[in-house]
Amino acid sequence: MIHFLFRSAVRGTAMGATLLISPACRQAHGTTTTGAAVASLISAGTSLQAGPGDSLFARLDRSRIQGDSTARVWMIMISDFQCPYCKQWHDASFAELERDYVATGKVRMAFINFPLRVHPNAHPAAEVAMCAGLQGKFWQMHDALYATQDRWAPRSPVAPALDSVAAAVGVDTQAMNACVAGHVADALIQSDYDRGERAGVRSTPTVVIGQQLLAGVQPTENYRRALDAALGH
Repeated sequence: MIHFLFRSAVRGTAMGATLLISPACRQAHGTTTTGAAVASLISAGTSLQAGPGDSLFARLDRSRIQGDSTARVWMIMISDFQCPYCKQWHDASFAELERDYVATGKVRMAFINFPLRVHPNAHPAAEVAMCAGLQGKFWQMHDALYATQDRWAPRSPVAPALDSVAAAVGVDTQAMNACVAGHVADALIQSDYDRGERAGVRSTPTVVIGQQLLAGVQPTENYRRALDAALGH
């Protein structure tokens, strides 16, 4: 089981964390992350606490994690597949950070689902991504959903468009649809959302690196500085 400690604070607090705010998709009932001091333990999936290491929930959880298991620094992405700012962040920063920090074994990366209520197709997209993860294709689906966001995001019903995206990256859509119909990933997605919300997350994308919570789309250099600081560089 993995655990994430989210901290956010205003400048000058004892926690010493930094809150950075930029353009983001926001909840209808609130604004971006508050400056109040927060220390919430985030774990991916409550069911993992009781399940064996090879349980279905453990497999779902591992599917959205990449990087060397010995890396001590985590980069946690709290995101919504339908959010245009999440796509902007993905297109501008994801590949570069993955290449330079995750592929090199320095950092572990995890995707945390935070489908905003203002985006009706965000939860279905999260479901298909997690179900694709059971086939070892979460990250392929992750990339494809952002690449095709303008095609599937406005659709109703959205399932045929999501099936098309999945098929294009080699996902067995029959197995994926059975997973979605059985709501296999729902508990984990809801757990992600609830714990992110309790930690003070109100917008997407939000990236947590060490004790820095970076809300909204930041320049890639900001993430590099945060990662280098967490790595002690």
